[in-house]
Amino acid sequence: MASAIKNLSDYRKTDLTVNEDTVVGIVVSEWNEEVTNALANGAIISLLDNGIKRDNIKLKYVPGTFELALGAQWMIEYSDVEAVICLGCVIQGETRHFDFICNASSSAIAKVGLDYHLPVIFGVLTTDNQQQALDRAGGKFGNKGVEAAITALKMISLEHDLYLEDNFDDDEE
Repeated sequence: MASAIKNLSDYRKTDLTVNEDTVVGIVVSEWNEEVTNALANGAIISLLDNGIKRDNIKLKYVPGTFELALGAQWMIEYSDVEAVICLGCVIQGETRHFDFICNASSSAIAKVGLDYHLPVIFGVLTTDNQQQALDRAGGKFGNKGVEAAITALKMISLEHDLYLEDNFDDDEE
Protein backbone atom coordinates (compact mmCIF):
# COMPACT_ATOMS: atom_id res chain seq x y z
CA MET A 1 0.00 0.00 0.00
CA ALA A 2 1.68 3.20 -1.20
CA SER A 3 0.14 5.46 1.44
CA ALA A 4 1.73 3.37 4.22
CA ILE A 5 5.17 4.36 2.92
CA LYS A 6 5.02 8.10 3.47
CA ASN A 7 2.82 11.11 3.87
CA LEU A 8 1.96 11.72 0.23
CA SER A 9 0.95 15.33 0.90
CA ASP A 10 4.57 16.32 1.39
CA TYR A 11 5.54 18.02 -1.81
CA ARG A 12 8.42 20.10 -2.94
CA LYS A 13 7.43 23.49 -4.25
CA THR A 14 8.52 23.75 -7.84
CA ASP A 15 8.71 26.57 -10.29
CA LEU A 16 5.16 26.85 -11.51
CA THR A 17 4.13 29.11 -14.35
CA VAL A 18 0.94 30.37 -12.75
CA ASN A 19 0.09 34.03 -13.05
CA GLU A 20 -1.54 36.16 -10.41
CA ASP A 21 -4.88 36.11 -12.21
CA THR A 22 -5.14 32.31 -12.31
CA VAL A 23 -8.60 31.14 -11.26
CA VAL A 24 -9.13 27.66 -9.85
CA GLY A 25 -12.48 26.04 -9.14
CA ILE A 26 -13.18 23.52 -6.41
CA VAL A 27 -16.31 21.38 -6.45
CA VAL A 28 -16.94 19.54 -3.18
CA SER A 29 -19.35 16.73 -2.38
CA GLU A 30 -21.58 17.37 0.63
CA TRP A 31 -21.73 13.62 1.33
CA ASN A 32 -19.22 12.61 4.05
CA GLU A 33 -18.77 16.31 4.80
CA GLU A 34 -16.34 15.87 7.68
CA VAL A 35 -13.93 14.35 5.18
CA THR A 36 -14.74 16.49 2.14
CA ASN A 37 -14.56 19.77 4.06
CA ALA A 38 -11.11 18.77 5.33
CA LEU A 39 -10.07 18.00 1.74
CA ALA A 40 -11.40 21.38 0.60
CA ASN A 41 -9.54 23.21 3.37
CA GLY A 42 -6.30 21.47 2.40
CA ALA A 43 -6.80 22.41 -1.25
CA ILE A 44 -7.57 26.04 -0.45
CA ILE A 45 -4.54 26.43 1.82
CA SER A 46 -2.29 24.89 -0.86
CA LEU A 47 -3.63 27.20 -3.55
CA LEU A 48 -3.12 30.24 -1.32
CA ASP A 49 0.39 29.07 -0.36
CA ASN A 50 1.24 28.85 -4.05
CA GLY A 51 0.14 32.36 -4.99
CA ILE A 52 -3.51 31.96 -5.97
CA LYS A 53 -5.56 34.89 -4.68
CA ARG A 54 -8.45 34.03 -2.34
CA ASP A 55 -10.88 35.82 -4.67
CA ASN A 56 -9.66 33.56 -7.50
CA ILE A 57 -10.67 30.36 -5.74
CA LYS A 58 -14.25 29.45 -6.67
CA LEU A 59 -15.73 26.98 -4.18
CA LYS A 60 -19.04 25.23 -4.89
CA TYR A 61 -20.83 22.25 -3.38
CA VAL A 62 -22.80 19.40 -4.94
CA PRO A 63 -24.90 16.78 -3.13
CA GLY A 64 -22.61 13.80 -3.67
CA THR A 65 -19.63 12.37 -5.50
CA PHE A 66 -21.77 11.31 -8.45
CA GLU A 67 -22.62 14.99 -9.09
CA LEU A 68 -19.01 16.23 -9.08
CA ALA A 69 -18.56 15.87 -12.85
CA LEU A 70 -21.61 17.94 -13.74
CA GLY A 71 -20.63 20.51 -11.12
CA ALA A 72 -17.19 20.74 -12.73
CA GLN A 73 -18.72 21.04 -16.19
CA TRP A 74 -21.00 23.87 -15.10
CA MET A 75 -18.12 25.63 -13.37
CA ILE A 76 -16.13 25.48 -16.61
CA GLU A 77 -19.10 26.67 -18.69
CA TYR A 78 -20.17 29.52 -16.41
CA SER A 79 -16.91 30.86 -15.02
CA ASP A 80 -13.33 31.63 -16.02
CA VAL A 81 -11.51 28.78 -14.26
CA GLU A 82 -8.28 27.31 -15.60
CA ALA A 83 -8.74 24.08 -13.63
CA VAL A 84 -11.37 22.41 -11.47
CA ILE A 85 -10.60 20.25 -8.46
CA CYS A 86 -13.28 17.66 -7.67
CA LEU A 87 -13.29 16.52 -4.03
CA GLY A 88 -15.40 13.70 -2.68
CA CYS A 89 -15.39 10.62 -0.52
CA VAL A 90 -17.03 7.26 -1.13
CA ILE A 91 -16.82 4.75 1.70
CA GLN A 92 -17.40 1.04 1.05
CA GLY A 93 -20.71 -0.20 2.39
CA GLU A 94 -22.51 -3.52 2.31
CA THR A 95 -23.77 -3.15 -1.28
CA ARG A 96 -22.23 -2.66 -4.70
CA HIS A 97 -23.31 1.01 -4.71
CA PHE A 98 -19.68 1.89 -3.89
CA ASP A 99 -18.45 0.31 -7.13
CA PHE A 100 -21.04 2.04 -9.29
CA ILE A 101 -20.40 5.49 -7.80
CA CYS A 102 -16.60 5.13 -7.94
CA ASN A 103 -16.56 3.92 -11.54
CA ALA A 104 -19.12 6.42 -12.82
CA SER A 105 -17.61 9.44 -11.07
CA SER A 106 -14.03 8.72 -12.08
CA SER A 107 -14.99 8.20 -15.72
CA ALA A 108 -17.24 11.26 -15.82
CA ILE A 109 -14.67 13.54 -14.19
CA ALA A 110 -12.02 12.42 -16.68
CA LYS A 111 -14.45 12.97 -19.55
CA VAL A 112 -15.20 16.56 -18.51
CA GLY A 113 -11.50 17.40 -18.54
CA LEU A 114 -10.98 15.85 -21.95
CA ASP A 115 -14.13 17.40 -23.41
CA TYR A 116 -13.27 20.90 -22.21
CA HIS A 117 -9.48 20.68 -22.57
CA LEU A 118 -8.97 21.79 -18.98
CA PRO A 119 -7.49 20.05 -15.98
CA VAL A 120 -10.30 18.47 -13.97
CA ILE A 121 -8.66 16.83 -11.00
CA PHE A 122 -9.97 13.63 -9.41
CA GLY A 123 -9.64 14.22 -5.67
CA VAL A 124 -12.07 11.52 -4.56
CA LEU A 125 -11.23 9.20 -1.71
CA THR A 126 -12.46 5.64 -2.18
CA THR A 127 -11.92 3.92 1.15
CA ASP A 128 -13.05 0.87 3.06
CA ASN A 129 -14.04 2.81 6.17
CA GLN A 130 -14.35 6.24 7.78
CA GLN A 131 -10.96 6.04 9.51
CA GLN A 132 -9.14 5.43 6.23
CA ALA A 133 -10.87 8.51 4.82
CA LEU A 134 -9.93 10.67 7.82
CA ASP A 135 -6.33 9.42 7.60
CA ARG A 136 -6.22 10.82 4.03
CA ALA A 137 -8.08 14.05 4.78
CA GLY A 138 -5.49 15.61 7.07
CA GLY A 139 -4.61 12.55 9.14
CA LYS A 140 -1.57 10.33 9.22
CA PHE A 141 -1.42 9.95 5.43
CA GLY A 142 -1.68 13.66 4.70
CA ASN A 143 -4.43 15.48 2.88
CA LYS A 144 -5.41 14.43 -0.63
CA GLY A 145 -6.95 17.89 -1.07
CA VAL A 146 -3.42 19.31 -0.90
CA GLU A 147 -2.28 16.84 -3.55
CA ALA A 148 -5.25 17.65 -5.78
CA ALA A 149 -4.48 21.39 -5.57
CA ILE A 150 -0.82 20.84 -6.43
CA THR A 151 -1.85 18.62 -9.33
CA ALA A 152 -4.14 21.38 -10.64
CA LEU A 153 -1.37 23.97 -10.40
CA LYS A 154 1.13 21.69 -12.11
CA MET A 155 -1.29 21.06 -14.98
CA ILE A 156 -2.01 24.79 -15.35
CA SER A 157 1.73 25.42 -15.33
CA LEU A 158 2.30 22.75 -17.96
CA GLU A 159 -0.26 24.33 -20.27
CA HIS A 160 1.27 27.79 -19.76
CA ASP A 161 4.75 26.43 -20.45
CA LEU A 162 3.63 24.64 -23.62
CA TYR A 163 1.77 27.74 -24.80
CA LEU A 164 4.82 29.93 -24.22
CA GLU A 165 7.11 27.45 -25.98
CA ASP A 166 4.76 27.26 -28.95
CA ASN A 167 4.46 31.04 -29.21
CA PHE A 168 8.19 31.51 -28.75
CA ASP A 169 8.88 29.00 -31.55
CA ASP A 170 6.43 30.85 -33.81
CA ASP A 171 8.26 34.14 -33.20
CA GLU A 172 11.54 32.64 -34.38
CA GLU A 173 10.19 31.68 -37.81
